[in-house]
Amino acid sequence: VQLQASGGGLVQPGGSLRLSCVASTPGRIVKIDKMGWYRRYPRQQRELVADIPTNGAANYADSVKGRFTVSRDNDENEVHLQMNNLKPEDTAVYYCNLQGIDYYIGDYRYVTQRDYWGQGTLVTVSS
Repeated sequence: VQLQASGGGLVQPGGSLRLSCVASTPGRIVKIDKMGWYRRYPRQQRELVADIPTNGAANYADSVKGRFTVSRDNDENEVHLQMNNLKPEDTAVYYCNLQGIDYYIGDYRYVTQRDYWGQGTLVTVSS
């Protein structure tokens, strides 16, 4: 299972960025339970930014509510994070995450509840 993230960069305070992430396997993905985004500040643990189950309400960190929107395209196995009104404290490395995946490689079915992570993309909010 691979996660490929894109969309980070440098933006001024008050600006917007959109992060995207696509999940892939050598075979066919049947279902992904949950997809979302975490971020990590230097010398700290990763923290949840937002996540969204296959069918259900999104969950947000208090610090981003009203500014960030997470969305999914289940057919394309993608998750997006629209970040508006960015603040300097949003500066961090952002990681795409999925929890739980059901997929086939040939006739073999794989079902796992483990976490998978993308490579991280840097978001810098600075004037």
